[in-house]
Amino acid sequence: MRLIRLPGVFPPHPETELLASVLAEHGGRAGRALDLCTGSGVLALALARLGAAEVTAVDLGRRAVLSTRLNARRHGVCIRALRGDLFGPVGGQRFDLITSNPPYVPAPTAALPRHAAARAWDAGLDGRALLDRICAQAARHLAPGGSLLLTHSSVAGIQESCRRLEASGLDVDVIRTRQDPLGPVMRARAELFCARGLLEPGVLFEQLAVIQARAPRTVRFVRAPACEATLVAT
Repeated sequence: MRLIRLPGVFPPHPETELLASVLAEHGGRAGRALDLCTGSGVLALALARLGAAEVTAVDLGRRAVLSTRLNARRHGVCIRALRGDLFGPVGGQRFDLITSNPPYVPAPTAALPRHAAARAWDAGLDGRALLDRICAQAARHLAPGGSLLLTHSSVAGIQESCRRLEASGLDVDVIRTRQDPLGPVMRARAELFCARGLLEPGVLFEQLAVIQARAPRTVRFVRAPACEATLVAT
């Protein structure tokens, strides 16, 4: 797929391709779909071309939002591209499918960068600055039976994200994994990762994963023995 990408907009990477392949097999035909941290809009385009009835794409960068709008026009699909911080622009809206390939590279400092390029990958000391927020907020933005598809690296703690998503009431599975060499940014920080216990010494690869977190389809009332109504998700 040929894309328009303005300067400073993060290009599609292997984890983007991994999630796109999962979409083609598992989740393309959603009703309402949302792509967070959309970058050039490649995943939003995939959702639209796979038959999603309504696609919203969100990114913090002005150039990313403009790139997404230009790519939607170029490929003849309808995408609502909004600028803002994660779920902020979509308020209390709910979606049948949420996708995200967020920044998750552990950084030298906790402060998130303001520069457009570094903002596409730096995510705090442990790489979880955005992941933790997505895990905490996703459930309230999923329609009954809806799913979140989230890309991840082993460097940022795949199981921690699974734990947080389960704690929010979602059913969680790791549905795709692949081992890839560390990219240039991560290779340059390998010693830092080792010092923080995020990477084993001498290891120059990461496990990429796609996590699927599903919302319950219905909520029903079950009468407890003490005649107290209990909520049960099914």
